[in-house]
Amino acid sequence: MWIQISAGLAPIESCRLVYLFLKQIEKECMDKNIKVELLSCTKGAKKDTLKSAFLRLNGKTAKNYAKSIEGSILWICKSEFRPNHKRKNWFIEVEAFSEEKQIDLDIKDIKVETMRSSGKGGQNVNKLETGVRITHLPTGVAVKAQEERSQYQNKKLAIIRLDKKLKEINSTKSRNINKTLWEKHQNIKRGDPIRVFKGKGFRE
Repeated sequence: MWIQISAGLAPIESCRLVYLFLKQIEKECMDKNIKVELLSCTKGAKKDTLKSAFLRLNGKTAKNYAKSIEGSILWICKSEFRPNHKRKNWFIEVEAFSEEKQIDLDIKDIKVETMRSSGKGGQNVNKLETGVRITHLPTGVAVKAQEERSQYQNKKLAIIRLDKKLKEINSTKSRNINKTLWEKHQNIKRGDPIRVFKGKGFRE
């Protein structure tokens, strides 16, 4: 599972909350035997503050745990950065995402079919099944090659084309998830917290 913790456009105190809640997650996941991997983060303006953090959770209970912390998190505490500031309620948002697996080309995952080549290429090309169609079974993506004079060459060309298509799919997935994360970061929800922490000791 992927987790994004975000302060959005909130002030530095919420960025401090992102940092503190990240530490809370790491502590809880250690107790639950869930592996936490920090994939990326955006640092805040002060020490021990984060505008956002993007994590990967792995383990048998990772999905249930990720869903249990999804929503608004409230920290009730007087600002340590602005002592005269009257506000004491600081919010962040936690979002859980199913991880988008990258598609890798594995020879055991492809189906190879031969066919007669069409078009120019000489008498031999039209008589023999030198054309090749390759289907990537997990995704259903199919490509073909029939320009070359031998089946071996066409198979090699088709594999190159299939690899390129799968990389394009991966690239599109990455762009889509980055767009989603940015939109979530810009429009976090406040109010109706699922977890509330109080004071500098960060007690729930």
